[in-house]
Amino acid sequence: MANSGVRLSGEKRLTMAQTAKTATASKRSTRTIAGAVSPADDPARAHVLSNYEAAIRLMQEGKFDKARAAFEKLLHAGAGDLAERVRMYLNACEAQASKSKTVFSTSEERYDYAVSLLNDGNYEDAREHFHGILKQDENADYAFYGLAVLSSMTGDSQTCLEHLTEAIRRNPRNRIQARADSDFQDMADDPRFTELLYPEV
Repeated sequence: MANSGVRLSGEKRLTMAQTAKTATASKRSTRTIAGAVSPADDPARAHVLSNYEAAIRLMQEGKFDKARAAFEKLLHAGAGDLAERVRMYLNACEAQASKSKTVFSTSEERYDYAVSLLNDGNYEDAREHFHGILKQDENADYAFYGLAVLSSMTGDSQTCLEHLTEAIRRNPRNRIQARADSDFQDMADDPRFTELLYPEV
């Protein structure tokens, strides 16, 4: 008995198979470097996913402090269904960051380390260490001096003057040092800087 069903040509069968495959693929969750997540079907979701993947990249690059800050920001902003995963990565970042913390026996050692960071252009890390010194000793004139140098190098003249004023107030010898310090060359044309270093003029 002949088959009365409709027979499809090879080309038709291929087209239908491709359509079915495309439809199935569109239902799948998007895979990211951190695993499968649901599709970004609205701008807010897309923004969260973008920040999430950026934080993951920071973590993979070994920038655990920055990754931790990015994950914390995500949680505060509302990570939605990613919250549990964000917390997991946040804990991992904190564990890694604590392992990599440099231990200093004195504030002077920490200052030297901060200066080396400053010279390498790691301004935010250097700033963190200078402030860390001041948390332990609010009269650490050299930490104020370091912050003044950092502010000069990053073009923040007002903050530079404030920190340098504090450094000199706590230790007048910083005034003499600053006069010969090439790190303040960008401040040379500021009359407030000249007045601070040469009050007798």
